[in-house]
Amino acid sequence: MAANPTADHQVGILRETIVALVRRDGPDLSARQLGVFLTCYLKDGGHTVRGLAADLNVSKPAITRALDRLGELDLARRKVDPADRRSVLVQRTLKGTAFLRDLRGIMSDAAGAAKKSETASGRRAAG
Repeated sequence: MAANPTADHQVGILRETIVALVRRDGPDLSARQLGVFLTCYLKDGGHTVRGLAADLNVSKPAITRALDRLGELDLARRKVDPADRRSVLVQRTLKGTAFLRDLRGIMSDAAGAAKKSETASGRRAAG
């Protein structure tokens, strides 16, 4: 199977991003927690447990566990929907907004590192 340079570049960015997140001070998020976090912060709309479960194609208890952790870290919070008191809305927090800003910076740095690595590896292959 032939290598796909674009996919390899993207996987390199993902790797560099994850390594940077693991190395930095602070708690690590699981892939599920990060998926829930990013969905809440990057997709507009009033997010509910049911909606997140449907959007991510996972169970409601899995979303609840992820939200429990995000709540412990103050990256998201739950609030009863005033329009339908049976429903719970997921809200963004200032700390979560700061985490997203940091994540964007980490990914930008990772993209630069991946590009440098590709350039260096291309020079070695050509030489």
